[in-house]
Amino acid sequence: MKGKLILVLGGSRSGKSSVAEKFAAGLGQKVVYIATAAVLDNEMARRVEKHRAVRPGNWETIEETHEINNILRNLGQETEVFLLDCLTLWISNLLLDDMLMSGKPTAEKEKYIVNRIEEFCQTASAMPAHMIVVSNEVGQGIVPEYPISRLYRDIVGLANQMVAKYADEVYLTVAGIPVELKSLTSFGGKNSW
Repeated sequence: MKGKLILVLGGSRSGKSSVAEKFAAGLGQKVVYIATAAVLDNEMARRVEKHRAVRPGNWETIEETHEINNILRNLGQETEVFLLDCLTLWISNLLLDDMLMSGKPTAEKEKYIVNRIEEFCQTASAMPAHMIVVSNEVGQGIVPEYPISRLYRDIVGLANQMVAKYADEVYLTVAGIPVELKSLTSFGGKNSW
């Protein structure tokens, strides 16, 4: 039996993480929370502690900045629910990792990241565990000034589309309210996906 793949999108401070946590709590008792934030300064350490404090004590937390696909392969058969928070930080970690594909052109690094996301989508959509993915909607503002920022925005936009295509349910969170989107893509009884 295959678990659900659920994408929860939203802007900064939209409430998307809280919404995803409520979904996870309702889908199973054995929840693995995959936190992708790299703790590089005191501000981030405070944010991580705040998130840890509100999570149920029986949830397992795995802090991983790069190897998300390995976690799914290793634990996907024995876990009821995975919650990945968040896809955009994972992409940022891969994009800004100077050791990753060192010296390669930007286009090759972009292709590498997109391939990792595709592998993630295939793994997540086929495993028996439910998978909830939190991601930021970053493309609704002005065009970023710097090339690396534009590349990040483009990769995140593509990654969100990829996950949405595989997802069983897609939510956009605005002011803490999730609005289900995927069902709106059907036209005349035919799914546009």
